[in-house]
Amino acid sequence: MTDFSKLLNPEQCAAATAGDGPLLVLAAAGTGKTRTLVHRVAYLVEQGVPPDRILLLTFTNRAAREMMERAEKVVGPETGMVWSGTFHSICARLLRRYGTFLGYQPGFQIIDDDDQKKLIGDVIKSSVKDPRDFTKKEFVAKIISEAVNERKSVEQIASRWMTKVAGVDPEAIANIAAKYDARKRELNSMDFDDLLVKALELLKTQDGVRETLQERFLHVLVDEYQDTNGLQAEFTDILAAKHRNIMAVGDDFQCIYTWRGAQIENIMEFPKRWAGCRVIKLERNYRSVPGVLDVANVVMKDSPNQFEKILKPIRGGSSAKPWLYSGGDGRTQAQEILRLVNEAHQRGYRYSDIAVLYRSHFQSIDVQMTLARMKVPYRITSGVGVFEQVHVKDVLAYLRLLVNQMDELSFLRFVMLLPGVGAASAGKYWEKLGRRFDGTRKEDREALGGLLGAKARPSWPPLAKCFEQAAGHLAEGATGELIEDFCDFFYEDYLNSVWEGDEADDRLDDIKELAAQIAAAPNGLEGFLADVALMTNLDVRRNDPGLDRVTLSTIHQAKGMEWPVVLVPWCCEGLFPSSKAADEGRIDEERRLFYVVVTRAKDELCLFSPQLRKMSDGGVFPVNPSVFVNEIPPELVNRRRLMLALDPYAGGPRSGYGSYGGQPLDLIECGGTINLG
Repeated sequence: MTDFSKLLNPEQCAAATAGDGPLLVLAAAGTGKTRTLVHRVAYLVEQGVPPDRILLLTFTNRAAREMMERAEKVVGPETGMVWSGTFHSICARLLRRYGTFLGYQPGFQIIDDDDQKKLIGDVIKSSVKDPRDFTKKEFVAKIISEAVNERKSVEQIASRWMTKVAGVDPEAIANIAAKYDARKRELNSMDFDDLLVKALELLKTQDGVRETLQERFLHVLVDEYQDTNGLQAEFTDILAAKHRNIMAVGDDFQCIYTWRGAQIENIMEFPKRWAGCRVIKLERNYRSVPGVLDVANVVMKDSPNQFEKILKPIRGGSSAKPWLYSGGDGRTQAQEILRLVNEAHQRGYRYSDIAVLYRSHFQSIDVQMTLARMKVPYRITSGVGVFEQVHVKDVLAYLRLLVNQMDELSFLRFVMLLPGVGAASAGKYWEKLGRRFDGTRKEDREALGGLLGAKARPSWPPLAKCFEQAAGHLAEGATGELIEDFCDFFYEDYLNSVWEGDEADDRLDDIKELAAQIAAAPNGLEGFLADVALMTNLDVRRNDPGLDRVTLSTIHQAKGMEWPVVLVPWCCEGLFPSSKAADEGRIDEERRLFYVVVTRAKDELCLFSPQLRKMSDGGVFPVNPSVFVNEIPPELVNRRRLMLALDPYAGGPRSGYGSYGGQPLDLIECGGTINLG
């Protein structure tokens, strides 16, 4: 028999070898959660529990495979019989076996997101008088999914969306949802959300099936329990109800996905739901140096509604304090990040040992541009590079057409944004315009307007006005205002018509940041577009999987990962915590997100709190340090103030540690917009 006390620390061993009954394992960041679960499976098998009577539920199939592979190394191949997988994969497996009790044939089809939207689109077309005036199929799909996962009516969720998107009719959308469900039944199909709903329905309505499954699973283990929604929590509660051998492993400090349905109440109320529940805390951290853990412990110290946990460092050796860089603006910050990346690389770290983690994707634009200009390899795991994004390409096509009236590709992309204009029509317009279009000329604007079809014609006047005003902006060098007008007159409405509300807002944030970048570009609009072309070519090589690259990621995407060196930009009020989260009363979740990013760092942590933020007119406005930064006691961090200095060669500010105009940055008058150009 395996001596688990030699493989695990006392708390891990207590969890892995616990006796029967409900158990909540509170696994703080970096404390060996996966190791504990692996050895729990191994222990149960060694104790004679048949592997096929153990159920392990995870949030990724990769996590389930990794755990089973590691358990096999401990006790042998019999662990391959364990029921392991994601909630959705386990539910699909049960429905394949018992779905006939709900009226489904064994070979039912699971439709993916694209098929779901197509099916909803077909229902809309067959149900409403003019589908073009109805809520987009993507919105309808999102409303239906939110209703399922939040266990609310479609009308309730649709009413909430009425405040975000024009044209939402809750009753009409509920009617479409009902027809969509009926259509799925006809096709013997389920969508992704149905897998959870129907599996739970199976357990609640079919007594024989429920009793069979409750008897079968002697032990139910749940990973990342803080991320479960109401459906998942009830599903596991029912399955474990007979034998009461349920082990929930998670960390309330790392519940950061409530926006997609996770309910922190599930883990907080677990001991109340399960009488006699034993609680074991894993607090010995094997990941980070003591200095990082000191900051992490402060972050959550006074957080309400929590299971108190103190991260205890296990790593020895030197314990460098995290660094807090304050002052400067986004460009200053990006240049300092570049310096720190290069310095870490020179000290022996690989680029892949370094991560830049941010609250929102648009906050990475300065860093992306700076690293690309200096040919520092990086990869983006939270989406595509800024200049690979569809909405940024749309804006750049408009700008390129203003600079080069013979840019056919930009004209085609731009004009195809208009409703009813496809590739063939756009090509014909280009030929009829003489393969040239200068939107600043009245004659060219009128010529294009005359060519447009009935669908596109109503959208043209505001765009024509946009082109008309562009001439003045170009003459004055007001490049940022080109983008402002483009969004105000046309593109913001276009974003809201194509993408869901939150996603449209995020894309608009990207564009606003792009406008600020262009306004501050030292070589003007044409120089900026030339730089973009070079950086886009670099992006192709950047995707080479063999490259050693710095990771750029949102914090949400980085959960569960770790790096020796972590740099966190824009720790400022309104940015982290985000203004939207503050408005919606979600500061507690933002605090947990800050805890997550701090605990990604193994050796070195650098936090940045710029004092100025660029605007699209070339000016800047002041921003304050994040409340989370302000709460860190001064003795726990090393501090460095970044200063702005005028760079006579670049025509704009650059970073430094001296003074700006003979004054420290915090003494500069920040009462309004400060034009640094």
